[in-house]
Amino acid sequence: MIITFKSRATADTIMFGDVAKDLLSLMGKAFEPRGIITLEQLPDAIARLREAAERSRAAQRGQPEPDDVDPARAPVPVSLAQRAVPLIEQLERSLRASQPVIWES
Repeated sequence: MIITFKSRATADTIMFGDVAKDLLSLMGKAFEPRGIITLEQLPDAIARLREAAERSRAAQRGQPEPDDVDPARAPVPVSLAQRAVPLIEQLERSLRASQPVIWES
């Protein structure tokens, strides 16, 4: 499933469903096939995602590098912080433009 976040202030942000559901949960939103992050909710949603991204970065910094893995062949995991950045940017731009953000699957 694909979830698309839309705002009149920005281009769409498209995510896989499981990632979008996690980010919505972090923002305090229940997942539904369609929903909205209102202007009043945007500051709190941004703060929650930023906090979760920082926790993700801190946890990643604490992970030891594997000694026996060839870095050229090792899969590079995508952190929650990396996945959240496009949505955080969309939310911030939408807030500056006084536009809500909707999502739909």
